[in-house]
Formats: sequence, C-alpha cells, structure tokens
Amino acid sequence: MITSRSNAGVKYVRRLLSERRFRHEEGAFVVEGTRWLRELAAAQVAPRALYATPAWAAGDEEQALLAALGIEPALVDEPVMKAMSDTETAPGVLAVLPLAPRPLPAAPTLLVVLDAINNPGNLGTILRTAAAAGADGVLLGPGSVDPYNPKVVRGSMGAILRLPVWAENWEVIHRLTDGLDVWLAAARDGVAYTAVDWQRPAALLIGSEAQGAGAQAERLATGRVTIPMRDATESLNAAMAAGVLLFEAARQRGEKSTRQGR
Repeated sequence: MITSRSNAGVKYVRRLLSERRFRHEEGAFVVEGTRWLRELAAAQVAPRALYATPAWAAGDEEQALLAALGIEPALVDEPVMKAMSDTETAPGVLAVLPLAPRPLPAAPTLLVVLDAINNPGNLGTILRTAAAAGADGVLLGPGSVDPYNPKVVRGSMGAILRLPVWAENWEVIHRLTDGLDVWLAAARDGVAYTAVDWQRPAALLIGSEAQGAGAQAERLATGRVTIPMRDATESLNAAMAAGVLLFEAARQRGEKSTRQGR
C-alpha cells in the first residue's frame, strides 16, 4: 500500500491534474470517483493506472467494476488519496486515462464551435449539453480552456469520453465546418433561434462571455442566431445559451425523424 505523498505515482497524478502541458506531453488525464469507473466500463476504456483506498476496493459494486475493467488498483491510504484528489472530498478512487479524443464523423450534421471559452465550469456544462442534445462533436478554438482540465472533466459528467472534442486552430476549424451553416450566437440582431432551420447540417458557434466572438470566429459565421429576451437582460451565460440552442436543434431534428418514420 502507498502511504507516502512522495511516491512517484502520486506525484505523477498531481502533475496531470495541475499542468495542462504535462497532460498533453504524457497523453493522459485523470478522472475521479465510482461514476467514472461505470463510464469507463460502459465505454470499454482501459485505465493506464488506477488508485483506490482499501475501503473503496472492498465494496461489491467496486469489485465488479474492477473485474469488468480487468485491472488491479494500486492501494493507497486515505491521507494519500486526499493528497492526490482534486476534489474537496476525496472519492476513494481515481484513474489515469489515455488522452485520445474520439474521431469526428466523416459528414457531421451538428457541431459546436467554441471561441475562447475559458471558464472550466462553462465548458464542462457545454460538453455535457452537446452530448445530451446529440451533437456530433465540439471544436475548441484558440484561447479555450483545456477540455482535460479536471474541473472541465468533472463538469462534463462523462461526455468527454462519449463526444469528439478537438482543440484546433481556426484554419482546421474552417475546414471541418466547410459546407455547414455556421450560426454565431449573438445577444442581438440575429435570426430568432426557433426560426433557424436546424435540420440542415449546421455548426453552432459560441464566443467568449467577456469579449464576444473574435475576428476569426466572426469570419467563420454564415449567420447570426439570437435568443429573444426581455429588454433588461443583456445576455445569457454561454452554457445556458448553448443549451437553449442545441435543444431547439434536437427538437427540430427529432420532428424530422418522426416524420420520416411514418
């Protein structure tokens, strides 16, 4: 059992949690908690390493998850787990995963493009929402927070495993969205979001809350979409706006599928 915070594995996990560059150099990131092991088992993703407390590893469900994943955890005592964890209450288990984004479909019909979204909580929620609404993937432009930041990973609630999430430059993003209607979310002076034909292949482009969309994002857009609001409301939170727009797209696409199935 690991009882020292100076253990090499403990230090490795802490660096993965705290250093963006190190995560990408190592091609690895960290997830914490039993729910994540359920996600890994469902997605058939094998951890590179797993650390657990004896109390966690003794549970029946936990033993079943370990058997499904085919891995024996490195046991650590409670103080070491607390030192390794990025959460206020250490969950008893954490895993080191390969940083391997899922591939985008060859012909995506709904993408989310994010320009300088640097709040980890917002990004995590947007990823979770995009997965729930059936988006084909999320493209992160320059200036966005690392999608493998531990706060983003927690906020994504497993979406980081199920959804293609690519951080790219604008040249690549332009190529990946070629042929799509690219709708820039705007607080004012856009087409009402319910009037947009989301059944067409489209990309939803959301800019920074603080500064709005940058010049590169503006050039990418083929139209502007607005959520009508009362005059006293300046704008919505980026994650909230993404939810409203994406689920309108999902609603329209669901209606199309229903009609086609008749």
